[in-house]
Amino acid sequence: MRILIATLALLTLGAAEDRSQAWLRYAHVPNAAQHISVPSRIVALNATSGSPISTAQQELKRGIKSITGQRMQRKRSPDQQSTTIIIGTSDAYAKQYGNLTGSEDLVEDGFILDTESSNVIIVGQNERGALYGAFEYLSRLAQGNFAPTAGVQNPQAPIRWTNEWDNLDGSIERGYGGASIFFRNGYVVDNVTRVAEFARLLASLRINGVIVNNVNANASLLSDRNVEGLARLADAMRPYGVQLGISLNFASPQTFGGLSTFDPLDPSVDAWWANITNVIYERVPDMAGYLVKANSEGQPGPLTYNRTLADGANMFAKAVNPHGGIVMFRAFVYDNHINETNWKADRANAAVEFFQDLDGKFDENVVVQIKYGPIDFQVREPPNPLFSTLRYESTAIELQITPEYLGQNDHLVYLGPLWKEILEYDLRADGRPSKVKDIVTGKRFKQPLGGYAGVVGAGSNTTWLGSHMALSNLYAYGRLAWDASLDPQAILQDWIRLTFGFDEQVMSTITDMSMRSWPAYENYSGNLGIQTLTDIVYTHFGPNPASQDNNGWGQWTRADNFSIGMDRTVKNGTGNAGQYPPEIAAMFEDIETTPDNLLLWFHHVPYTQKLKSGKTVIQHFYDAHYEGAAVAQEFVKQWESLKGKIDQERYENVLFEQKFQAGHSLVWRDSINIFYYNLSEIADENNRVGNHPYRIEAENMALSGYKTYAVSPFHTASGFTAIITTSNTTTGVATTNAAFASGTYDVAVNYYDLIGGRSKYQLQIGNRTVGQWVGDAEDKLGHAPSIYLDGHSATRITFNGVQVQQGDEVRITGQADGIEPAPLDYVSFLPPGIVD
Repeated sequence: MRILIATLALLTLGAAEDRSQAWLRYAHVPNAAQHISVPSRIVALNATSGSPISTAQQELKRGIKSITGQRMQRKRSPDQQSTTIIIGTSDAYAKQYGNLTGSEDLVEDGFILDTESSNVIIVGQNERGALYGAFEYLSRLAQGNFAPTAGVQNPQAPIRWTNEWDNLDGSIERGYGGASIFFRNGYVVDNVTRVAEFARLLASLRINGVIVNNVNANASLLSDRNVEGLARLADAMRPYGVQLGISLNFASPQTFGGLSTFDPLDPSVDAWWANITNVIYERVPDMAGYLVKANSEGQPGPLTYNRTLADGANMFAKAVNPHGGIVMFRAFVYDNHINETNWKADRANAAVEFFQDLDGKFDENVVVQIKYGPIDFQVREPPNPLFSTLRYESTAIELQITPEYLGQNDHLVYLGPLWKEILEYDLRADGRPSKVKDIVTGKRFKQPLGGYAGVVGAGSNTTWLGSHMALSNLYAYGRLAWDASLDPQAILQDWIRLTFGFDEQVMSTITDMSMRSWPAYENYSGNLGIQTLTDIVYTHFGPNPASQDNNGWGQWTRADNFSIGMDRTVKNGTGNAGQYPPEIAAMFEDIETTPDNLLLWFHHVPYTQKLKSGKTVIQHFYDAHYEGAAVAQEFVKQWESLKGKIDQERYENVLFEQKFQAGHSLVWRDSINIFYYNLSEIADENNRVGNHPYRIEAENMALSGYKTYAVSPFHTASGFTAIITTSNTTTGVATTNAAFASGTYDVAVNYYDLIGGRSKYQLQIGNRTVGQWVGDAEDKLGHAPSIYLDGHSATRITFNGVQVQQGDEVRITGQADGIEPAPLDYVSFLPPGIVD
């Protein structure tokens, strides 16, 4: 790549960014016009108003002007005196200029980009492909990549969709970027400007479809008013080649249509769906199709009537087939009331158990949408065995861009490496190469459809997902859905250049932070394949390992005083290992050949079980949680090193998030470690767990207007106890004297920030006010908040470089507000370089 290194390392300074532009900022590249012959004219073949070709033409004019400062002129034919961009479909190009070399190799949505000729030629197999080619050309220019190029780029999969879990009331399930851009107060929004902007972002990633509503669908989406609204949404996205799709509630014929049944084999039900489908296609003739969640987590489905899942899927498939539509049928089907006392019970078995006997029974326009792992978007899972089970069905992989279990965009977790690991996994079906990426494209089992479904949760926040850094995941998803052979780090670095500019320190720092982020989160949230040890029955955000067990949800760890892990062997356990092809099954069946990072996924072992590293399971837990949290502390310093190299607004926003993550990673570390220490009664070899010499517990301070409170779960408070004000209108004061030697300290206060109140705090040391703050994280962070003192609401604030004299009075004042009783956990006095 030829990059103007000397002149490009200054692009992001100055005015605050319009965050909604994301990687389509088209920041000015100094002297770009002097280094390349940037076309000054454009010829758009067969451009009609509102078409992707017309959109491409406008995007090229907009982008080139922003990148180079040069205005483009629209022409009817190339100018012999200057370079011209010619853009159109392969058919239109052939009609005007003759066949273009390589056009015979194009597949649907593919394009040719040729900058080696006298003119820049962008030709798509269809109009959408031409638009993709325009975005590719602009991406190269915006990254300072002016090297001549010529070649065909084709998608590896025809289906590259996002799933937006938006509810009609305007909320977004598992969305952390604000309110819905599609719905408000039960109806489709009137103003679709934001929808068009989102479609533009998706088109730049070559995403071609959006399911606009929650898989837990509301049947009133099918009302006349909302169908008109869906047409409005489709109209807004159509210029970008993004097709609209919707999720359906299986019981709609009964709950919305007034029928007495929703049995998929009842002729009246079949006719009802055919009719409503025809009505929708009349208003949205290019609708992509339907997404269906059935018989899972309490949702209705065909099993209600003892029909098969294929019976249900095929009913919808027949309805959309005359219109060219697709049915995405989720394989996320399981009973959430399974009995943990049954050693053979296993939620991870559900997908194969429900679908294995249906292989070959789904209609051709049905695609089985499979979560990447057998449970539910965990920090580490093996690939779902259903990928290698279905040989006669088209399949798609479901990935979660909105990280429900992985920090909810308030922890930096770059997911590209996780997805890449799954996609490259060779399941060895029939003893032959069977990588997941080749299965979901239809290549391995020679199926006509297949592809990707990414759960995004884009909202009204200007960062779309609630975090600047989280957009790297949406970018990576689009790039991998188009070409899964790409390297996640290379994808990340493209995103960095487009988002933050060309400064080498910015590039190296964000690359390092991002590439270390998934391993760090895995270390402090749950490792060795135990899953993310979050609270699965509440917000899925903070730590609560006990919540995994003793319920019907099936995300069990089976942890007791002596042992931990799911026995998924065929010999002694649930048999899940046997759902994989023989080569993989044999590896997982044997504890000696099972990778350590999946040990507790497949085997139930004592805490003293030795790993390949030589450590015991419990010591690995202790060490990993300390190591992961230590990396999160480093992220703060790394980001602070970029001050002055990134515009102030984005710098401060990300710094706030990194400081939050650093504090919350310590909550995770301490919570998980003390839980398993209490359970196993095995001490940490390094004497760290439960030993915090720099802390002063709030309950040990002198209290006025405060009282002690036993936190639940117990392990989410240091010493198991916090303090709260004696009433919700009280101001409390906690005091003590600094027993530490005089010197300079970083002073950290751990407290709880509940939704429903904005308590005010003040920290004084000696006669000085060190800091004041408000418990208003619900206004600044996007994660699912909590109304309790727990691992979700536990928060930390740090004041650096505080001068402390031994014996100084330490006074923390908390003023309660709403339901939030100014809760405090502890205060730490940390010498320079010490992490609590």
